[in-house]
Amino acid sequence: MSKRILVTGGTGYIGSHTVVELQQAGYEVIIIDNLSNSNADVIEGIVRITGIRPAFEELDCIDLPALQTLFEKYPGIDGIIHFAASKAVGESVQKPLLYYRNNLVSLINLLELMPRYDVKGIVFSSSCTVYGEPDHNPIDESAPIKPAESPYGNTKQINEEIIRDFIHSGAPVKSIILRYFNPIGAHPSAEIGELPIGVPQNLVPYITQTGIGIRQQLSVFGNDYNTPDGSCIRDFINVVDLAKAHVTAVERMLAGKSEEKVEIFNLGTGRGVSVLELIEVFERVSGQKLNYKIVGRREGDIEQIWANPEKANKVLGWTAKETIEDTVASAWRWQQRLRERGVM
Repeated sequence: MSKRILVTGGTGYIGSHTVVELQQAGYEVIIIDNLSNSNADVIEGIVRITGIRPAFEELDCIDLPALQTLFEKYPGIDGIIHFAASKAVGESVQKPLLYYRNNLVSLINLLELMPRYDVKGIVFSSSCTVYGEPDHNPIDESAPIKPAESPYGNTKQINEEIIRDFIHSGAPVKSIILRYFNPIGAHPSAEIGELPIGVPQNLVPYITQTGIGIRQQLSVFGNDYNTPDGSCIRDFINVVDLAKAHVTAVERMLAGKSEEKVEIFNLGTGRGVSVLELIEVFERVSGQKLNYKIVGRREGDIEQIWANPEKANKVLGWTAKETIEDTVASAWRWQQRLRERGVM
């Protein structure tokens, strides 16, 4: 009998790609999402790729009674992958209470219900933002946790602490915490990809929407950082590579292979790419000249950060494989597919 996995935020960007990989690996998937930053139509894309329709329930993880009803409706959930969270750095600076409510209460509710319904483990979607402005790069998991640069980053730090404290208290669950660097790109089928509601908060959708003419101009936040070209540097990881890491983590956690009750892994490529370099890659793979301008720095942004993914490579047996060129090209194909469908 296939294992049953609950994916919160499963119609979102990373969540939907992970659902595809889970289903292709033989898992039964239940998606819950409040659709605050996604669309239920994503499920049709998942079906077109996998031939399988995952169960879907529209609900908010901060609604404890609704979550409890869900666990009653779908007994025997083996594990949870928790994506459901508000995730934009800039927005979190402007709306901190929204971020603290959504991101902390949702996790607390899930943890509270897990022992009651015999859920064995939770894979938590964390972020490299927990490292703050690092002392050096690349960063491995032993790097110090710095004061967060944004409320979003702070919620990830606090959530990691909540998980550790809960499991340390004797709760009969395990957790794997995955600290992502910067996911970009789309599924190679162009059936699913990043489709934020409203103005994109993330760089690549803004690039592709500018390239196709939806946005007039891209703003590059600062060119006076201490980097080779003055723009911020990030570790951009292909979203399908990232999704596959979640399947590997679930397998490890449910098979009891975890060496500790809480394990932490950095997920990145090990290579830093600047914002201006990424724009150049887009122009090269798309053949489009991008209209962009340099503006002032944005509050909450870190100057440069990229991963040392050695632990994930060795312990999880996972490696990021896709090139930056292929990843950006996949994002552009997704944008073109949206235009063909009249979505945007």
